[in-house]
Amino acid sequence: MRKQKTRIVVIGGGTGLSTMLRGLKNYPFDITAIVTVADDGGSSGRLRDDYDIPPPGDIRNVIAALSDTEPLVEQMFQYRFSESEDLGGHSLGNLMLTALTDITGDFSHAIAEMSKVLKVHGKVIPAANRKIALHAELVDGSIIEGESKIPHSQLPIKRVFLVPGEVKPLPEAIRAIEKADFILVGPGSLYTSIIPNLIVKQIGKALVRAKGKRIYICNLMTQQGETLNYRATDHVQAIYDHVGKPCLDAILVNDVELPSPIKENYKEENAEPVLFDIEKLENMGLEVIKKEIATIQSGVVRHESNKIAKWLRDYTLTRL
Repeated sequence: MRKQKTRIVVIGGGTGLSTMLRGLKNYPFDITAIVTVADDGGSSGRLRDDYDIPPPGDIRNVIAALSDTEPLVEQMFQYRFSESEDLGGHSLGNLMLTALTDITGDFSHAIAEMSKVLKVHGKVIPAANRKIALHAELVDGSIIEGESKIPHSQLPIKRVFLVPGEVKPLPEAIRAIEKADFILVGPGSLYTSIIPNLIVKQIGKALVRAKGKRIYICNLMTQQGETLNYRATDHVQAIYDHVGKPCLDAILVNDVELPSPIKENYKEENAEPVLFDIEKLENMGLEVIKKEIATIQSGVVRHESNKIAKWLRDYTLTRL
């Protein structure tokens, strides 16, 4: 019998990461979430600039997703002020993380303390412990500055990069990757939620040499401004190009076709289901795992966190 919990590292950001973690926390996993800090929009961006700290928004959502506290406490943590001219747009959780960072003098320490308060399952680690900016170079050589502006680009993205370029991750992030039994990359916006973690050089290098099984949770839909017309292989290749070497062992894809009305809805925002070119993925040396992992809520396609968590529980039992 395996007494130790299965060690899972999840790398990403945005809605996709926090959605998936809500399912994973219900299973006996030792979870470490490595979260992007490239956001520069909204409440997070304002606090980032005012206090010279990493943006707290994605971190806040992950803490909320992994918390084991009263629903009202989580609701309060996620509460967003709307009536105040000064506080308008800020969430209480963002303000609390900013205050704790100011008090302790360290963003990662603030996250650890907030995690204790909200009884978080596992660890939440920022990809970098300082303020950074995400830039994108487009195919015509022009540069877009700022994560929030990148999805609005009218031309395909050639690469994204961080400023400053030499960003050191926290040692705990590297140790977690080295010790992990399984490393999940994604889901999330490819160029603004996933790759920003991996271009922190030591994180990318740690993923390349990791001994644990490295699985990419492929996006369900393409995204205008980032992955228009991308197939699954294009997502994987973009990750490889930015890391510099192949760094994945398997890819999890949705096995059920989406209803036509949903596809039509997404056409209006210039998005479509990601095509899973299975043979090409296998030619890249990837194990292709096909499962029903999507759900539709209010006309929006999302990963179904409980289905992914159950699949991962069953999958890990056959691999350890």
